[in-house]
Amino acid sequence: MSIRRIGEGADEGSASERARLFASRSDGKPPVRGAIRNAKLAALPVAFAGRRAAGLGKRALGRSSEEVNRDIQLRTAQHMFEVLGELKGCAAKLGQLLAIYELGLPQELAEPYRIALSRLQDSAPAMLPKTVHAAIAASMGEDWRWHFQEFDDRRAAAASLGQVHRAVWHDGRQVAVKVMYPGGRQSVAADLEQLRRISHLATVFLPGADVKAVTEAICDCVSAELDYAAEAEYQRTFAAAYADDPDFYVPAVVAQRGDVLITEWVEGTPVTRIVAAGAQAERDRVGMLMLRFVTSGWGRHGLLYADPHPGNFRVLPDGRLGVVDFGACCDWPPEGFQELAIDYCKAFFEGGPTELAAATRRHGFVASGRAFDIEALYAAVEPCSEPFKHSTYRLTTPWLRRQVRRTTNPRLSNVVREMTMPPYFTPFARAALTLAGVLSQLETEGPYRDEVLRWLPVLAETLGAIAPADPIDPADAGESDLQEPVDLAAVRERRAAAANREMSVS
Repeated sequence: MSIRRIGEGADEGSASERARLFASRSDGKPPVRGAIRNAKLAALPVAFAGRRAAGLGKRALGRSSEEVNRDIQLRTAQHMFEVLGELKGCAAKLGQLLAIYELGLPQELAEPYRIALSRLQDSAPAMLPKTVHAAIAASMGEDWRWHFQEFDDRRAAAASLGQVHRAVWHDGRQVAVKVMYPGGRQSVAADLEQLRRISHLATVFLPGADVKAVTEAICDCVSAELDYAAEAEYQRTFAAAYADDPDFYVPAVVAQRGDVLITEWVEGTPVTRIVAAGAQAERDRVGMLMLRFVTSGWGRHGLLYADPHPGNFRVLPDGRLGVVDFGACCDWPPEGFQELAIDYCKAFFEGGPTELAAATRRHGFVASGRAFDIEALYAAVEPCSEPFKHSTYRLTTPWLRRQVRRTTNPRLSNVVREMTMPPYFTPFARAALTLAGVLSQLETEGPYRDEVLRWLPVLAETLGAIAPADPIDPADAGESDLQEPVDLAAVRERRAAAANREMSVS
């Protein structure tokens, strides 16, 4: 395959407002020098302090504390997205974890966040061929080309911490070659240190949270994604668990050397395209498959897939859902999580505010001795359980926006501001929020309650009058009931015949 220069820079868009808000370097590359990156991140708390000082003056002029605090929150969030969007790399990964916040904003205020998040997800800088070759040689040796029949220098996909190239392995298999950005580890380490320094900014959203502990949990998650050897082991475990599964395809790991990970290539339609233009029946099917993949893992192999981002899924020609990128996985569930799930189910489906308050204290979601409004907490979070109270339910972005706005409302009286989060809960929170966002974008309708109970039957006894689904038999764990026939060979034959008919007509 030929070597050619990869296009530099991201699509800046045509709007002058976008250029003004999110101006970046002319070559589209993030600043890599530590001093530059540190200066940009260090500017965040300085600006925050300035906004708080200005807020004192505004209060003196008669503006309400609620109005001033909301203004500080919105301006701080916008500044954070702008800086993270320009830095990319580790900072972009952190920005992706904040993506759910954009859904909670009023429509008229969300555009700056949407622009920034789009840049975070779509505009990672491309490495030139010379840099790619040097990075691969550093991990696989100077004779790395011996392992490949062909290697395409053009970037096939971008990641926040690296990029993917398409190649042909020496045995003829089509493979994906994931290469970490040179210097990525050093920039991530510097970014995480800055994150620790500016983490107190989170108190503008959640003043009652144990920010330090949660920050360390986030840092651990991001650092873990730099370990390609661990990612390869996770992917091997998932591939073995879903081998010959009628619903899912996990590509095999071909090789892993240092900061290079080589896996079988996955050919299919990205779920991002289904989100943008898929028929509703397909949106429902794909959404429920994504839910099944995340929840079934706990019972089948004891791992959590913590990054169910639509860019990590492909719909294969035979209808299965292909899954890539296993860097954000972890052992699951941890000790105590099953009791947590049972206690909260009892509070929502059998109890009420008193039971919810007890569970919240018991599992560390409020600091010891801290007072909070029990009734207000129940009113704020109970609607999130609505999808599990019906035989089928349709998630939508407006529905999710209502839930996010209810829990992130910057009013001082918002009881959720007094909550915190146990550090071990961070990967699950990331997975749950990301998955909820994708299902809402797909507007997926399906039997959420029954699907969860199939894989977590221990929750059935806590749901009172709500009829549980039959516990799934491990021997039947591969059987699919999501519209696509189990006989994949028949599916392929029908699709091939249809394609031949179309070719004949044309």
